[in-house]
Amino acid sequence: MKIGIVGGALQGMEAVFLSKKAGFETLVIDRKKSAPAMSISDTYEVLDVTKDTERTKEALLDCDVVIPACEETEALKNLDKIMRHSEIPFLFDINAYNISSSKKRSNEIMAKIGVPLPKPWPECGFPAVVKPSSQSGSIGVSAVNDIGEMDAALKIVSDLGDIPIIQEFVSGKSVSIEVIGRSGSARPLVTTEVVLDYNYDCKMVVCEPHILPKEDDELFAEIGKKTAEAVGLDGLMDVEAIYTKKGLRVLEIDARIPSQTPAAVWAATDINILEELVFSSMGRSTSKNSRNECSVYEHYIVENDSLTTCGEKIFGKVTEPRCESRFFGADEAITDYAPGKSAWRATVITKGKSPAEVLEKRKNFIRNVMEECELEEYMDRSPEMI
Repeated sequence: MKIGIVGGALQGMEAVFLSKKAGFETLVIDRKKSAPAMSISDTYEVLDVTKDTERTKEALLDCDVVIPACEETEALKNLDKIMRHSEIPFLFDINAYNISSSKKRSNEIMAKIGVPLPKPWPECGFPAVVKPSSQSGSIGVSAVNDIGEMDAALKIVSDLGDIPIIQEFVSGKSVSIEVIGRSGSARPLVTTEVVLDYNYDCKMVVCEPHILPKEDDELFAEIGKKTAEAVGLDGLMDVEAIYTKKGLRVLEIDARIPSQTPAAVWAATDINILEELVFSSMGRSTSKNSRNECSVYEHYIVENDSLTTCGEKIFGKVTEPRCESRFFGADEAITDYAPGKSAWRATVITKGKSPAEVLEKRKNFIRNVMEECELEEYMDRSPEMI
């Protein structure tokens, strides 16, 4: 099985990693030769899918399935056009993606089917969150406490050429769940917890039983299923929510392969979301039994004699990484570390039968890196809360 992955950044690395674990051969296409997924793939092509249509067709012709691992609108549109005239399964739903790319539109759909959302402005009062409708991640997102801060936040959104979504600021555990949709029905997978760094970027994903109480976990899965079916999903989507004292509040949906959470799910459960998606596109099942264990997936950077946890955007600057097993005591890693190198990055996965076993492995990893690299300081910073 050969899988064509278009996009070589964070999502591309995730897709290559999962492909390796599924035993798939990988081809990565990106317009930048320095894209980090290139060095961990089996083969790669440097080309721009928005301009090099014929070369893209030729490169993908030898693949059994194709998945985009990018969020550039023009690239996705051209790739969708190319794949519509091919018999090769295309693991992407551009209609669902267009809906999920608009927080305004997706919120309207979710509100219509009764999904619990943060209260809208002005009903919510302060503190509130102002975010652009069509940007990804934390781009243009501001927490505001008064009208002055709101005016400044609205200007940020306006400068992005976007429209604002203003909602209640909700705090609590950040959770995510992936959903696979096909032929009008959808199957939710496993809940994970997302932990943020000081820049509100994801630095860690935790996958273990009982992240949510059983009743709320079942509700979250049902929310994912209903939402996927409401948007007519034919592919993969994730749902992001905050688990507050008053219950779940869904923040957004994204109909594309995510980074980070799928690898954490694989490490804890043996469920390979990419493999499940491939088999689903062929009308088949992997028939794999799920383990019910634990994992932590996290990013680190070493520089200035320090080991520091970091968000995925900082890790994304990794250069020519490789996949490693048993990396300083961690089970898996994607890293550009080399002995004697003073600055390097790593995404590491630790897994075990219990949270305590995973925690002990993580402590050993930190201890081993600090000692073997003769570092002076370890830092793990979190966001300032309102």
